[in-house]
Amino acid sequence: MTAPATKVCICGGGSLGHVCAAVLASGGAEVSILSGHPGSWRSRVEATDPDGKVFKGPLACVSSLPKEAVAGADIVLLCVPGYLIEKTLRDIRPFIGTAAVGTVVSSTGFFFFAHEILGTGARLFGFQRVPYIARVKEYGRSALLLGYKKSLLLAMENLPEAFAGTLESLFQTPVEVAHNYLQVSLTNSNPILHTGRLYSLFNGRENQVWDHNILFYREWTDQSSQVLIDMDAEFFRLLEALDVKGIPTLLDYYDSTDAASLTRKISSIPAFLNITSPMVQVPGGWKADFESRYFTEDFPFGLRWIKELAEKNNIETPVIDKVYDWGMNLI
Repeated sequence: MTAPATKVCICGGGSLGHVCAAVLASGGAEVSILSGHPGSWRSRVEATDPDGKVFKGPLACVSSLPKEAVAGADIVLLCVPGYLIEKTLRDIRPFIGTAAVGTVVSSTGFFFFAHEILGTGARLFGFQRVPYIARVKEYGRSALLLGYKKSLLLAMENLPEAFAGTLESLFQTPVEVAHNYLQVSLTNSNPILHTGRLYSLFNGRENQVWDHNILFYREWTDQSSQVLIDMDAEFFRLLEALDVKGIPTLLDYYDSTDAASLTRKISSIPAFLNITSPMVQVPGGWKADFESRYFTEDFPFGLRWIKELAEKNNIETPVIDKVYDWGMNLI
C-alpha cells in the first residue's frame, strides 16, 4: 500500500493520465491533476481492467494552474504527448521545488528536454514504455485499463535507489532500473514500431480511400514486419556505438525469428486486437489521418532522436532516414 503522504501531480488528462490517476489514488497516493480542462473532472476517478477489477480514488486537486497542481508535490509525472513536453516543463519549473519529475514514457524526448530546461541537478525519472494500455471511457471520470506490463524499465537521475521501490508500489508493477537515460530514451517501441507500420501502410497510398478503418495490429502484414526488422537493425548499430545495453531487439521482445513469425505475434496480442489505425472517415470510406498523434508525435518527437544521434555518431540508417523523411514531409 502506498503511503498516503506521497503527493503526486499528474500533468495531462489523456488516457494514461486517467488510468495512472486511478491506480495511484487507489493505492493511497494523494493525486492532483494539471489539466487544460479542470471543469470536466469529477472529484473521483476510476479505471477498470479487462477482468473487471476497478481502481478508484479521490483527486486532491484538479487545476489548469501549475502553481495549484504542482506546488508541494513529491512526484510530478508527465502524461503528455511529445509536442507538449517542452512547454509543460517550462510551465511547471517555478513550482517543482524538490519534487522528482518524470514521464510515463521517455521515448518522446523527455530527458533531452529536461536536461536543457531543468538542469543537470534535477531529480528526474522516466519509464521506457508506458505502464498500461489505456483508453478514456468518460472524460474526467473513468477509463479502461486494457493491459499491463510485466515489468517497467526505469531510468533515474539524482534520486536514491529506494525511489524505484516507491514507483513499484505506486504503479503496482515490478520496476527494473536502467543503466542510464539513453536506455529508456532510445526505445524501439513507438518511435520505430509505429512509424515503420505507418510507412508500410500509407507510403504511396497517402490519398487512397479504404472501405474500413484498418486494424493497426490485427491486420498487420509481413511487409510491416520487415520494415520494422530493417529499422531495428539500424537502431542497434546506433546502440552499439553509444554502448547502450539492455534493450531487446523487436524480434526478441516479441519472441519471433523472422517477418512471418513477428506478424503472427503482433497480430494476435489480445490487448491490441481492436486498436484502429490513424484514419479519418471521408465520403466513400477512410483515409490516413496525418494530424493524428501517430504522425505528429512519433516522427518529430520519437524517431527524430534516433535519427539525430545516428547522424551525430556517423551511423548510416538508410531505412530509418527514408521512413523519417516520408513522415516529416507529410506533417
